[in-house]
Amino acid sequence: MAAQLIKFPAKPRSKSTKAYQLRIELKGVKPAVWRRIGVPGTIKLSKLHQILMAVMGWQGGHLHEFIFADAMYGQAEEEMEPGVEDESRVSLVKATAGSSSFTWVYDYGDYWEHKVKVERIVDLGVPLDTAKCITGRNACPPEDVGGVPGYAEFLEAIRDPANPQHQTMLQWCGGAFDPSAFDPMQVQDRLDEIKL
Repeated sequence: MAAQLIKFPAKPRSKSTKAYQLRIELKGVKPAVWRRIGVPGTIKLSKLHQILMAVMGWQGGHLHEFIFADAMYGQAEEEMEPGVEDESRVSLVKATAGSSSFTWVYDYGDYWEHKVKVERIVDLGVPLDTAKCITGRNACPPEDVGGVPGYAEFLEAIRDPANPQHQTMLQWCGGAFDPSAFDPMQVQDRLDEIKL
């Protein structure tokens, strides 16, 4: 009679109940574009990148990096820049040890620089199953608009029907753009699609 192996259930992994409240602000644009979110402290930076894109309204497809006081993290590639570490190997809690803010850069061409501040750390008693959008203000600029100076020119053109670029810019952005638009429920719907 062959011996049978007894399979014990895997020990459940304990999930942290500590949540980080982050304030993300897109630097250099007016009106100010910012968001406040809650994420688990154990989240890997690669997943945080997905959440930051969703919460800000970026579509993706561009390079990015995280810049902390003493380290830089980015997407693992065959040829990473010297000094840039793999973001999928470090958690938010580890990366922020000793600092209360960091920078997230999205799209090296337009160079959208975001200041991310850890506003507080709270123990919720239960782990977060999804990132939470708390609040925010104003619309994210359109992708590939030309960075901070290009966005300023874009806003000037769409606000002034006499501007020679008015019609071209409106067509380029799909017919309308409201820089003051922000819907936290739409943001939360996008966040709910990202599995933590």
